[in-house]
Formats: sequence, structure tokens, C-alpha cells
Amino acid sequence: MRFIVILVLAAALSPIALAAQTFKTSENPVSDAVRDLLARDSKNLTASAELLPAEKYGYRPTPEQMTFGQLMVHIVQTNVALCSGISGTTGPFTPDELKKFSETDPKETLVGAIKRSFDYCTESLAKLTDARLAEEATMFGRPSGRSRGAALITIAADWADHYSTAASYLRLNGILPPTAQPKK
Repeated sequence: MRFIVILVLAAALSPIALAAQTFKTSENPVSDAVRDLLARDSKNLTASAELLPAEKYGYRPTPEQMTFGQLMVHIVQTNVALCSGISGTTGPFTPDELKKFSETDPKETLVGAIKRSFDYCTESLAKLTDARLAEEATMFGRPSGRSRGAALITIAADWADHYSTAASYLRLNGILPPTAQPKK
């Protein structure tokens, strides 16, 4: 009986021991965590944009919701605005270029813009340190009235929200979202 108790305890505690072995300390835990989210969410959102057929980009579940094309434009615009505000760098699109994107743009244009916006976020957030999170974020050269940290939390939450929306639209069109796709 004692052997069984020891065996059960060992089995129950082994995941904790394994997790402790993979944890790595960081001088920038918040920035590093968001960079990890960026890697995952950029992959999933880009794949979502690629999965939905071009003729479905006008799809919206209800009249009050964005079309899938509008969602893609919104992702590009928020990526560029927030990543430039967080990093203090100039985005790949000017404010006027961002305004010109439309839900009716060809799928290839929107997929390319999403990829470009995520490439920009990856590049612009690569050197971000937690020590800079208390500084004010500037957007398009103007003070935003919010910290880089607040903008960083906002963009991370936006990616999760945008992916859940995109995944729902895909499922409503009979397509498994990227995270539900069978492993190859």
C-alpha cells in the first residue's frame, strides 16, 4: 500500500518537476511574454486570413458585426498603430495608407498587409524592454496619453479577441480554424 501511495505521489508531482525544469527567468518577463503571444497569434491570424476563401471576405454573422474583410483591415490598422506606439518606430504604412485599406480589397492584398503588419510588430517589439513600459506611447508622432505598457496589454488582448472572432467566422463557414486543424 505504501508503495502505491509513493507511486501516485511521484506521478502527480512529476509534471510540476518537469515544468520547473523548463521555466527560464527573464530580465523582461512582460515584453518576452507578449513576444511569445505575438509569435503564436500572428501565425494563427495570418493562417485564418489565408484559410477563408476570397468570396467569403464579405461574410458577417449578423448585420451588426464586421465582415471578415473589415476584421482583417482592423487587424492591420491596430497592429501598425499600437506596435508603432509601443516601440516609437515608424510603421510600414502611413496613416493615409492605413485609411485606404478596405474590406473589398482583394484577399491577396489583405493577407499581404496582415503579414506585413505582423512582420513590423515582430521587428518593432524585438528590442522592447520592461524598463520602457512606463514611458508614454506615441502614435503617429503624437503623444497617446497612455503608457507603452498599457498599449502592450491592449495589443495582446486585441490579438486574442481578433483570433476568436476569426475562428468563429471560419467555423460558421465550415472551416476549422488553425488551432483546430489536425496535426500534420
